[in-house]
Amino acid sequence: MKKIDFKKEYKELYRPSAKKESIVNVPKMNYLMVDGQGDPNNSIEFENALESLYGLSYTLKFMFKNKEKPEGYFEYVVPPLEGLWWAKEGAAKDLLMLQQNKEDWRWTLMIMIPDFYTPEMIKEAKEILKNKKNPESLNKLYVQSLEEGLCVQIMYIGSYSDEMPTIEKMHKFAADNGYKLRDKHHEIYLNDPRKTVPEKLKTVLRHPVTKV
Repeated sequence: MKKIDFKKEYKELYRPSAKKESIVNVPKMNYLMVDGQGDPNNSIEFENALESLYGLSYTLKFMFKNKEKPEGYFEYVVPPLEGLWWAKEGAAKDLLMLQQNKEDWRWTLMIMIPDFYTPEMIKEAKEILKNKKNPESLNKLYVQSLEEGLCVQIMYIGSYSDEMPTIEKMHKFAADNGYKLRDKHHEIYLNDPRKTVPEKLKTVLRHPVTKV
């Protein structure tokens, strides 16, 4: 059975150019999600969210290893971690919220899951993970569809703390081409920061837009 890697199936969404911005149409996708707030650099809540997300993602992936596969099932690579970011006060397009007052940050961490998973399967996987490890944020984890539609995006390579010039460039591209920012700043993390030096980290920077 072929194993699906969504990063390869949706190259335009996961492998954009690092040299120029692009406008893409992001379809509806289902995600495991956990909401939180505060500075991710020193937040236990953030670490707990990561543990729950990865734990449930891999529990789902291997849940049918030795049992009958559900309708529509296919082998797949667990997609990368993603995050939506915004400020406690003001719109997500406020660049200052990414530079200061980190305790006021709001975030949703998420990992995409294939469409064949049903609510019953999610519930079963949660019970398996609860009995095995019971991560702290498991009860906060939920499933939700997200359909961002038109978005501006670019690949950023480097330390997370140095993203701002690239974000500003992306926003300027949108405005110069007749687009207005809407909703939340979106990032897709293609590397594990624990195993990758900061200057080589690859992050898809994305923001939903509306044509003016």
